[in-house]
Amino acid sequence: MPRYVAHRGGAARWPENSLTAFRGAIAGGAQLLELDVHLTAAGEVAVIHDPTLDRTTTGTGPLARCSADDLRRARLRGPDGAVTEDCVPTLGEVLAVAVPAGVGLLVEIKTPGPAVTYRRKGAEVERVPGPRYEGLERTVIDALTRAGCADRCVILAFNPAVVAEVRKLAPALPTTLLVDRHVTAAGVQPMEAVAWARDAGVTFLGLHHSLCDAPLVAAAHEAGLSVGVFTVNDVADRDRVVAAGVDVIITDRPELIPSDAT
Repeated sequence: MPRYVAHRGGAARWPENSLTAFRGAIAGGAQLLELDVHLTAAGEVAVIHDPTLDRTTTGTGPLARCSADDLRRARLRGPDGAVTEDCVPTLGEVLAVAVPAGVGLLVEIKTPGPAVTYRRKGAEVERVPGPRYEGLERTVIDALTRAGCADRCVILAFNPAVVAEVRKLAPALPTTLLVDRHVTAAGVQPMEAVAWARDAGVTFLGLHHSLCDAPLVAAAHEAGLSVGVFTVNDVADRDRVVAAGVDVIITDRPELIPSDAT
């Protein structure tokens, strides 16, 4: 049976990446939480998906220019767009909730702009990493180590340069190379992602669920890789990827997680 992950704490039920979501997911029995991190102007690690405050909060502007006060003032919006009392949490605040609960964490290290672009060059596809937040990888690894939870964490990234930096700094820390469905616009066959992940030295290959089928999962397993899929919010998609043999399923909907899942 695959392991299930509450995506952004359960973004279909609570404000995504909020302390309310993480607490709610834990109370509901979630064993694994996924969260996203950006670096602010003050060097704080903010737990939020987008590189700006605009979509998910009452604030505006890029995280790279935010102060600690900006994070505290901005209020998160719920799944219905309504303003809540939650503000953008820091990684330290999330760890204070998650670590005592004993849950595992999938920490996606974001970038200030597009993570990677794909360019077809003849028979090859060139992957061009976007800019990173300088030092974010080290800051995240240090925070997980200080909190005593690094042994139950996985670092995720779409940007291969971020993956390489994490692998350099903490070779024993499990890592995931993420690949989204837009690779198909560059003529990429999903099976190519298996070679990318193998060459990157990661533990997991993370794919948009639409890219995943049983032959790809079998090829990944043959290459020594586990396979996770995102973001599975439909029963039919869940059942399809379970049948394909995936190892991890990430969902916004906690109710899709079977009661006997770990």
